[in-house]
Amino acid sequence: MDAPQPTARSGGVIATLAFAGTVAAIMQTLVTPLIAELPKLLDTTSSNAAWVITATLLVSAVCVPVSGRLGDLLGKRRMLLACAVPLFLGSVVCALATSVVPMIVGRGLQGMGMGMVPLGIALLRDVVPKEKMSSSIALVSASLGIGGALGLPIASAVAQYANWRVLFWGSAVLALIIFSLIWFLIPDVPAGAKGQRFDVPGALGLAVGLVCLLLAVSKGAEWGWASTTTLGLFAAAVVVLLVWGFWELRTKDPLVDLRTTARPRVLITNVASLFVGFGMYAGMLIAPQLLQFPEATGYGLGQSMLAAGLWMAPGGLMMMIVSPLGGKLIDARGPKFTLISGVLVIAAAYGIGILLMGSAWGLMLFLMISSSGVGLAYGAIPALIMSSVPLSETAAANGFNTLMRSLGTSIGAAVIGALLAQMTTETAGYSFTSEAGFRTGLMFGCGVAVVAAAIAAFIPAARRSAASGESADSSASPEVAALKG
Repeated sequence: MDAPQPTARSGGVIATLAFAGTVAAIMQTLVTPLIAELPKLLDTTSSNAAWVITATLLVSAVCVPVSGRLGDLLGKRRMLLACAVPLFLGSVVCALATSVVPMIVGRGLQGMGMGMVPLGIALLRDVVPKEKMSSSIALVSASLGIGGALGLPIASAVAQYANWRVLFWGSAVLALIIFSLIWFLIPDVPAGAKGQRFDVPGALGLAVGLVCLLLAVSKGAEWGWASTTTLGLFAAAVVVLLVWGFWELRTKDPLVDLRTTARPRVLITNVASLFVGFGMYAGMLIAPQLLQFPEATGYGLGQSMLAAGLWMAPGGLMMMIVSPLGGKLIDARGPKFTLISGVLVIAAAYGIGILLMGSAWGLMLFLMISSSGVGLAYGAIPALIMSSVPLSETAAANGFNTLMRSLGTSIGAAVIGALLAQMTTETAGYSFTSEAGFRTGLMFGCGVAVVAAAIAAFIPAARRSAASGESADSSASPEVAALKG
């Protein structure tokens, strides 16, 4: 069937892609309010229930770069529609689940939808006029953080006042809405790498390597960091990823062009992205615990899950407000300046968090400032990537960068989680992370943000020959040309 003619101008395209990214990210945090209840709800152990979270992480890490490459080969609009299908199916499977296995399967399907974010960012290069490019990229890129920040209070409210299955039926409806909006509002543009073949061995190798790495990172604390299983997975990840890299360098049409990725501007941006992801997640892990720990500890604030989510919600709203402003800053001073500014704002936020962690208002301020920094940084990162890669690799390059950010959040969760677990205190016969532990975690987050700024300072200027927004225009379809006008 022929793609429908676009029925909206670029504003509708930007809004659709930002909404799609936000909903995909919301689905990652959808089950957070249910974590403590999942063993009882699904008649399983806590260890098995933890796979409901881990499955989404693993599947999204594998599918994001694959979706990006398929977007370059088959068309980004087609792959956006394809990503909406598992979001819907996974939501329905979870809503109907009565045991842990179908719930894990459903959550894995939902993880496949995370490819929407890099696909949407790459599509903007094809369909958005130059004057709107920076602000639109910033908004769609930040949707990953916006969805994560808004998902917790929304899910908490639904879980507290309605049946938990409503969460998944609601997400199924959202997936259908996204599919419809993409179908009617997103124009079809020629695939940038049409005619090239899909690198099946590369996709399988990357999948195996990432699964080994992320399993070791996410389950290391539970299994023991020095256990045979954890060390074996780390070793397997190193070996498989080295073999994968050798294959990618030798094959004609690689899944990820490592030569492009090795360009200093792309490489340093990806490394900085890893630290930005770490810095963002450290605060998201610490703040809800401080808000919900009992007041008897002397530093906990005794808030309910819903109240904690509401205190955290302004952070997501700030990210939504700051992202378009970040686009203007990119136009005025460049993406490198904006990235460094963003991570320095994150570092400053951690400093404020250390001083004001004893009050809910202080933590809300910390999250608002931190989220503002994340909005700036997340908008600048894809602008740096897309100014450094050819048009035929935009989706794949953005997918790989999104993977780096996700790896940063996963490593951040593991490191900060291990740190908080080691620094504990006893209150009323129960063990809690100590006040010193939380302060140390906040200082660690601050340090990581400063390191990210230092790394970003070494990003070189873009070459004149790098593919730019103008080069994207030359391959745009007549429909897209009309959209831009």
